[in-house]
Amino acid sequence: MNSALNRPSGFTELALSGQIDLHCHSTASDGILSPAALVSRAKCQGVSLLALTDHDTVRGVDEASRAAKCHDLTLIPGIEFTAGWGKRSVHIVGLNFDHESTEIRSAVELRDILRAERAEKIAEKLEKCGFHGALAGAAALAEGAVIGRPHFARWLVEAGHVDSTARAFKRYLGAGKAGDVSVEWPQLDETIRSIRAAGGAAILAHPLKYGLTRTRLLGLLLDFAGAGGDAVEVVCGQQNPVQTREILTLLEQVSAKGWKLHASLGSDFHQPDQPWRELGGVRLPPGVEPVWNLWQTDAHRKSG
Repeated sequence: MNSALNRPSGFTELALSGQIDLHCHSTASDGILSPAALVSRAKCQGVSLLALTDHDTVRGVDEASRAAKCHDLTLIPGIEFTAGWGKRSVHIVGLNFDHESTEIRSAVELRDILRAERAEKIAEKLEKCGFHGALAGAAALAEGAVIGRPHFARWLVEAGHVDSTARAFKRYLGAGKAGDVSVEWPQLDETIRSIRAAGGAAILAHPLKYGLTRTRLLGLLLDFAGAGGDAVEVVCGQQNPVQTREILTLLEQVSAKGWKLHASLGSDFHQPDQPWRELGGVRLPPGVEPVWNLWQTDAHRKSG
């Protein structure tokens, strides 16, 4: 395992001169914009440092990198891995790694298999609900990307079965519904090892979205830190100050246990008509140590 984190090529103070967005999605997974179009939009939104973090894939990174050079924007490779924490799934964002490394490729290939198996099972369940052609329809919308539940949701809308993707999740694809298929994802510690072995930083994504009690969430953060995690998304999309303070309080409790976790942020952008997840629309609160300090100093979090 590499002990030093990668430093982005051309990473200078200029990269920090505008808005920073380290969590967004393109058509390589379940986003609406192509990687190049996403970079162009990010530039228009004043973003100077961007990470493309598609779900369980890095297939959009090269296109985004080429576009970033044209727009004079610093782009770092990213991914949003789905991982297991016991019987629960969580999301681990990997940032600034070698996206062509064996470790990342192996982790992606395993999830490709798991996602393909899940897509077939979701389609089978939707067929039993009377929705024929779900797999082919979702695959067509994915356009070669990994098939996720949002593709099934969009297909249900386009096929006229529901009037919105939100309704598709509420009635058929959400937790406990007919299309809810569990997957035994690689565990949290294994996922962090893959990211770190490729020279990257591991970030726990949107911690308040898992529906955990504060005691359970603290347990997750401690397990994440103990497994080698580097940072937590203190801000993910628009959130109220109370939520931000809750995360900061939890990070203080983790620090009191002898672990240091840096702060990350991102819009979790998927499509243009969601202003609460617009590119570059979030900022870190004062007084936190941002994850990009790791890339400036090659510092590494240590246990106490």
